[in-house]
Amino acid sequence: MKNTGLIFCLLFSFLMQAQDGIQFQTSGFQDLLANAKKENKLVFIDAMASWCGPCKLMDKNVFSQKSVGNYYNSTFINGKFDMEKGEGREIAQKYGVNSYPTYLFLNGDGQLISRNYGYLAESTFLEVGKEAHAALANIGSMRERFDKGEKDPEFLTNIIKLYATSDYDFAKKASERYFQHKKSAEFTKDEVHYLLFCVKSVDDPNYAVFQKNRQALSQHFPEQTFVEFDNHLKLQKLTQNAIDPQTKTVKEAFFLKEAEALVGPEIAKRTLNLLKLNHYEQTDNYPAYEKTALEYYASGENFDQNELLKAAWVFADKATDKKALKTAEMWAEKSVQQRETSENTYILAKLYQRSGKLPEARIYAEASANLAKAAKADAIAAEKLLEELK
Repeated sequence: MKNTGLIFCLLFSFLMQAQDGIQFQTSGFQDLLANAKKENKLVFIDAMASWCGPCKLMDKNVFSQKSVGNYYNSTFINGKFDMEKGEGREIAQKYGVNSYPTYLFLNGDGQLISRNYGYLAESTFLEVGKEAHAALANIGSMRERFDKGEKDPEFLTNIIKLYATSDYDFAKKASERYFQHKKSAEFTKDEVHYLLFCVKSVDDPNYAVFQKNRQALSQHFPEQTFVEFDNHLKLQKLTQNAIDPQTKTVKEAFFLKEAEALVGPEIAKRTLNLLKLNHYEQTDNYPAYEKTALEYYASGENFDQNELLKAAWVFADKATDKKALKTAEMWAEKSVQQRETSENTYILAKLYQRSGKLPEARIYAEASANLAKAAKADAIAAEKLLEELK
């Protein structure tokens, strides 16, 4: 009975600690927005990835704190999404999330109010939330003026400067209105910055301004820079057009023909392969992903180790072919030889497990757990793997 009581007390203590932190809702993205609109609150989204070390540290050290839970649970509708899975992919694309963790604060209409990044201490993370909450009133008044059609250049440039990082869409619209009503044919350095920062696609309204004012813009940067920037935008559009919507495959011959004219054969080929890897991973077409990765990374080029490790992780999760597993082991081993981390040792352990090399798998699973604990990071995945390997 004493042992039962002790277990109950420990379980109760654990549950109370869990309740102290941020309570992340499991609703879908649209439901979170609907709840925020209903309760007149902002949505806070922890935009993370399953392999991200700082994301795990935030879960363990910051999100779990009572002070953080008290403020965020009462002030925001809280959601957590893996940016590489399910709805997370759409959120990442919509809000330009490309590093983890990223913290998004949105109103009920999905408008981005504030954004922040990286591992933050408890006190800093609280301040980030308070600033986002305070920003809601300020952005509301500026948006009202903007929605009424205000064209004052100073007002528009203030929006661009204030919301370039926290609400890119708002800053972009202000930039477009600014250049739509610009009267002078000359461009200042600041204007060049406002224009180029808000041109992300050949479909953007500011792209026409960019093309029309080539001579004036070239007063501030070399002609070659203009050409390279223009080609980059065209290449970006080409990557979208290269996906066949019916077969969900990449139109390789079409892409190479068009891309080589813009950036040359070497960059065109590399861009094509990265496009294929990204597309086949996102569409869960593992056979096509494996074929592309094995062909591409077999070229002997000096690839970025993080790029190879990412491919090794996909293979560790999906591969069954012995040759593919062996190749992925080589990629992970190379990363481990350069510098051991809890992530690359875990990936190597998983690959060894898939290949039936259980003693080696235990060694690296244990190394991963120890490295995670030393860094005060989450070691649950490595410890679970160790249990499987007993």
